[in-house]
Amino acid sequence: MPSTHDWINDPLGVVEGMFAASQSSQSSGWEAKAVELFKEQLKEKEAQTLVPSLNDVPLHYLKPDSLVRFRCLVQDMFDPEFFMGVYETVDPATKARTLRCGKYKDVTESGVDVNSRSTVTAERQTFYCVPIPGENQWAKDGYAETRSSQGRVVPSTSYVPSRQKRSYEDDEEMEVQPQKQKETHAASPSAADPHGNGDCKRQETEAPSGPAASASHLDLNFPLPGEKGPSCLVKVYEDWDRFKLNDTLQVFGILSVSPALSALADEKDSFLDPAAGLESAAEQRVHSPPASLVPRLHLLHAERLDHNNPLLPGAALQENRAFLSSALGEMAAVRAELLSYFTHVLLGDALAAEFLLLHLLSSVYSRRDVLPLGKFTLNLSGCPAAAAYTQRLYQIVQQLVPSSFYLAMSLQNMNQMRLVPRKDYVANRLVSGALQLASSTSLFLDETQMEPGQLDATGVRNVTALGNLITWQKVDYDFNFHQMEFPCNINVLIASEGRSLLPSDCRVHLQPQVAPAHMEEYLSSIHVHPQASSQLNKFRVFLSVARLLDYSISDEVTKAVEDDFVDMRKDDPQSISADDLHRLLVVARLLSLSLGQTSLTRDSWLRAKHIETLRRSRMEQHKSVNGNEP
Repeated sequence: MPSTHDWINDPLGVVEGMFAASQSSQSSGWEAKAVELFKEQLKEKEAQTLVPSLNDVPLHYLKPDSLVRFRCLVQDMFDPEFFMGVYETVDPATKARTLRCGKYKDVTESGVDVNSRSTVTAERQTFYCVPIPGENQWAKDGYAETRSSQGRVVPSTSYVPSRQKRSYEDDEEMEVQPQKQKETHAASPSAADPHGNGDCKRQETEAPSGPAASASHLDLNFPLPGEKGPSCLVKVYEDWDRFKLNDTLQVFGILSVSPALSALADEKDSFLDPAAGLESAAEQRVHSPPASLVPRLHLLHAERLDHNNPLLPGAALQENRAFLSSALGEMAAVRAELLSYFTHVLLGDALAAEFLLLHLLSSVYSRRDVLPLGKFTLNLSGCPAAAAYTQRLYQIVQQLVPSSFYLAMSLQNMNQMRLVPRKDYVANRLVSGALQLASSTSLFLDETQMEPGQLDATGVRNVTALGNLITWQKVDYDFNFHQMEFPCNINVLIASEGRSLLPSDCRVHLQPQVAPAHMEEYLSSIHVHPQASSQLNKFRVFLSVARLLDYSISDEVTKAVEDDFVDMRKDDPQSISADDLHRLLVVARLLSLSLGQTSLTRDSWLRAKHIETLRRSRMEQHKSVNGNEP
């Protein structure tokens, strides 16, 4: 069994040792054994924290060919590529021949006999992966703090970082444009970046702020404007069909940043890749970017992430019974505290606070034909335009959920932003759009930013895409000659002054308990907790745990609900429809989960009916006052 130093610091040595042993003993299946060895080592979260993270440690501090991890989203999938799985080298002095393993590396040693009959050509898949879009700063900081020690020390205490090429953190003064372009469709609700990312140090790592990036800069194809961090080409050797586009992964792999990769990109060896000569210049730039900006990661093990909340255990929630039991025991108390906080934030409106809490717990748990079950898009209408209220509200939501994105629905944004990803056949890549988001991301749509004007063709497509996302939880990617549906699971919160122009599952009109004369003073007093406060951490755990709980309805309760529905229809056939029943069931489900209950009880059903009746009564009153509003 290799030591911790070996499998983290020199994973290639471990793999090559197993390959050499298999050659001497003529045993088969060494590849599976090598993968299993690393999988076994990484079974415990404590062992995983020993592996330095590409999300937290600057690239030039990581030792080449060491084991690293990367928390990412699969943004694109390139065509499979061929490589030399086994090759033979010849010692120029002794003429001795040695078989070597070509897996998990990009560049071979010198002295390769390209005409050897022992050469074995193999195939691997390449994924283009980016940091999780919209991941909030508190989540990034939480993951960074879980490392047992700094990644720059773990690989090797004697390793001196060499900077053969500029990395994404280097050279603040180099290649900066004379005048930084204004982000015409920036999604930031204030001058300060709401994601806490700040300005990028290098233009190459910043998402393009205009409709097209400058050709002189490498576009790292981040879905959201203003994002930064490394993107990676992840090389996958086995079972790549188990991964899908937009999967959120924790990847463990061997880091490859050889400067030779840049030379190979300029002059590819047709023996290594017969299709290299068929690539256009644009395609070559995308598929073979400088390794100092887009490192290669040769996958040894990957885990699909159910969430990206660092406060939760890494294993499945149900497997960690001690944590789950503790969290469930505190659910009711934390729920009451969070409800009180939301009531304060929503200007004293307790009913709106209840529905906002339920919205943040919602998630698509299943699909019946094309209908997504569990979604709960909330339209908070009646939001005051004073003191940038909606932006303050987003900042509070942002402090509670791991990933979020604020989209100001201004005329300029709608007409200029690229929301839907599209296929670029010249560069042979999927050009990302702002709706290429990870599962469970909170999307905050601010309609209070709308102004009079005309939507152009792009604006109409963008509004249509948002409507489809809300109704069907899918985004139709643009492949020029056809569209391809990609299902998603995005929590959409719409803030508006009147009724939203977009569809929603539930609308609540705010009833502020604050006099208009005191509105500015009240809004300035809304307390935003410090990022690392224990109170916020309790709220964050509560929301994530409730989303991940299993839920069921017993046959007995199902029968009671059906009877109740029939009785309501008898009293007034027009009072409740099948859609109303569906919404009631969703509200009851979310209400149960918020109380830590994994099955529907009679009390929760009655409580759901009560708050839904209050909401509908309020909407009727608002409609009678504002008769011209639908």
